[in-house]
Amino acid sequence: MSVKPVIELTADGSHTLFMPGLNEHYHSVNGAIQESTHVFIEAGFKHCSKETIHIFEVGFGTGLNAFLTLLESRKTGRIIYYTSIEAYPLSDNIIKDLNYPEKYLSIEQDMYYKLHSAEWEKESEITGNFFLTKIKADFTNFDFSKIKGNVDIIYFDAFAPDKQSDMWTQEIFDKLYAISGNGCILVTYCAKGIVRRMMQQAGYTTERLPGPPGKREMLRATKNS
Repeated sequence: MSVKPVIELTADGSHTLFMPGLNEHYHSVNGAIQESTHVFIEAGFKHCSKETIHIFEVGFGTGLNAFLTLLESRKTGRIIYYTSIEAYPLSDNIIKDLNYPEKYLSIEQDMYYKLHSAEWEKESEITGNFFLTKIKADFTNFDFSKIKGNVDIIYFDAFAPDKQSDMWTQEIFDKLYAISGNGCILVTYCAKGIVRRMMQQAGYTTERLPGPPGKREMLRATKNS
């Protein structure tokens, strides 16, 4: 991950990052915003009916998932406690060159940059109903006791299993299940059978959903009471 990521334009006009060392993109080349909205907002956030929602994200990355969740929370007024873990935070220069905020109002653009400027390892109030905690750590040996309370939604946005297999193990999904509250929803763009079976072994009920453009399916897992 030491090689500088390259900014690329995707099919919906929004940027993604390409990692030469992994030969992997942060988002779908068929549309970064389109993919994140489909997988994490439509299949995850909007599928949760709670008024106060605790979200745990695997991979803060460009901050796109957090930004889209923040924008959605402004429409509903629901209170969001958003915890995200990231081992390799992006540089300020790359963040400023990403075009995600461009189509939004200046107040919303400011919120995008506020997500990135928020201190690590500390809860930050981004808006009156959106609270962000960013944790700089390697997810594969993360101390899950740092997660306070039960999680309502998990955004599993790690690099693909064939690129970072140590992020997709039975131990990982067992630990995620342990911090999941009743009714917790876990969503990921990945639909591999081996991933679905690991989720089921951990205790989740899984379902295949239509994927975003360019991808046939995605997975949603639920912890039933």
